[in-house]
Amino acid sequence: MSKKELVVYSLEEMKNKYIGKSGTQERDEFEYELRMDVLGRMIKKARQERNLTQEQLGTLVGVQKAQISKLEASANSATIDTILKVFKALHADIHFNVKIENQFLQLT
Repeated sequence: MSKKELVVYSLEEMKNKYIGKSGTQERDEFEYELRMDVLGRMIKKARQERNLTQEQLGTLVGVQKAQISKLEASANSATIDTILKVFKALHADIHFNVKIENQFLQLT
């Protein structure tokens, strides 16, 4: 009897193999979609912590409930203006990091 060795792959190795290497269009699109999904989930969690319905948040922001629902599913189609309005209505701070050639830019 021969024993089979368990092969372990890192998440990065799996993404490289099945999605594409970092810097390729496919990988960049995947990473962008993932960030937008996470942002949508953050909005939903903040709304729920404030005990607001999607309709109530929509009223505060000036959009329809359907737009809040779509935003929570994925912030992909939202404008930065809408995202900022949502976080303002939720009384939540939002911070952006900009990284250019391994240097973070900060506004002071």
